[in-house]
Amino acid sequence: MAELGATLRAWRDRLTPAAVGLPSGRARRAKGLRREELAELAGISVDYVVRLEQGRFSTPSAQVIAALARALQLTGAERDHLYRLAGLLPPGDGQISDHIPPGVHRVLHRLRDTAVAVFAADWQLIWWSPCWAALLGDPSPVPPALRNFARDTFPVGGAGPRLSHWPVISVAGDAVEAAVVSDLRRATGRFPADERLAALIRVLAGNARFAELWAAGAVGEHREDHKVVQHPAVGPIEVDCDVLSDGELKIVVLSAAPGTEDETKLRLAGVATGYVPQR
Repeated sequence: MAELGATLRAWRDRLTPAAVGLPSGRARRAKGLRREELAELAGISVDYVVRLEQGRFSTPSAQVIAALARALQLTGAERDHLYRLAGLLPPGDGQISDHIPPGVHRVLHRLRDTAVAVFAADWQLIWWSPCWAALLGDPSPVPPALRNFARDTFPVGGAGPRLSHWPVISVAGDAVEAAVVSDLRRATGRFPADERLAALIRVLAGNARFAELWAAGAVGEHREDHKVVQHPAVGPIEVDCDVLSDGELKIVVLSAAPGTEDETKLRLAGVATGYVPQR
């Protein structure tokens, strides 16, 4: 694992704080990201990063490697190399990828004051902006495997929403449910061998509404919605939800109409929760 550690250090050193949306600070000994910054971005402990870089961890999981690849903004070839160094097979062409290309990362970090998040093809949440956390609540405490919009849309076994900490009402509720199901069916055609997607479908089949819609066999995409967020600090906020998708990643943007009270509330929500600095 020595080569894995050396490679991680080299990639950490080449990535500046500004590239990932972090303040540079003044007295920095590290020429790139600090270990604690990489740990925060990847959602793992600093000790874990230290052990990986020192070659003292022999079996990192695919989930950890995927998180590190996203945090380090690796290219597709670099991501695959990282998997192999960890003794893992890179995701195949028929599998859903959680990888965000470096160019997309750069665009996203320019949108930190926008409520934006990135989902994989199976609606697994893989990245969110500070403003997204301010609007809906921070998803970090939720176990990564449960950060899934489809699971929130079709709860099973009494589970409540996990991606929003307070009520969010979808104005087009029935239409959104149908769109999410048809979007998942489209994903099964694109990724027929993906076990994570197959497991998700099996779980969701325990929801009667999902089972009904799935049986209809519709294929499509979820593109837009209008939501009311019952924010505890500033009150209800009406936002438009737009989904930009390339079949692999879904970039979801929540925005309020310009010049409205909702736009003001959206900005105040960021200030009130401490995620977005006051200008």
